[in-house]
Amino acid sequence: MRIVELIIDDKDETSGIDAVSVVSSPAIEENFIALNKHEVQLKQIDEEKRLLMGAALVPNKQIYRVNDKQEEYYIFFSENTVRKASELFLKRSNQNNATYEHKDKLSGMSVVESWIIEDTKQDKSAKYGFDLPVGTWMISMKVDNDEVWQDVKDGKVKGFSIEGYFADKYEMKAELSENELIEKIKEIIRNGEAN
Repeated sequence: MRIVELIIDDKDETSGIDAVSVVSSPAIEENFIALNKHEVQLKQIDEEKRLLMGAALVPNKQIYRVNDKQEEYYIFFSENTVRKASELFLKRSNQNNATYEHKDKLSGMSVVESWIIEDTKQDKSAKYGFDLPVGTWMISMKVDNDEVWQDVKDGKVKGFSIEGYFADKYEMKAELSENELIEKIKEIIRNGEAN
């Protein structure tokens, strides 16, 4: 089966992650944990924190896909692409963009923490029981949406899934090679005209 590396196209300003979706079955197969008053209490405050923590992207994890032509393949993101995607997500102020199952736009949802795991044993994610590789993009999302929070408590929502646009590394190389060939032909024509 074909394995495709997805990358960010630096020439395309739409390339990257636009939103984070809360889903019942995350493609990266990593569930988040809900952080509530039982994990962390601040003084006498008795309200739920309503925070979800989980992996947004795991580097080099193969994710099964089927395209419109019913062709099966796997995609993956390198550690470098995961880091770049996480940075662009915040630089473009997308932290309040959330959807439910990649369909319905949600209000009252915001990414309030974002980090890349650099040490699997000393990372905050390990404290909460995650066993994820170096280079994983972790997020914490504040849930002020009552319906979504109820779905979290009911176990209907189990993880994060990203929404965005990425380029196929192989196709990008093929495009580049084609462009390079065209430039070489133009150069030969220019040099021939000069003589």
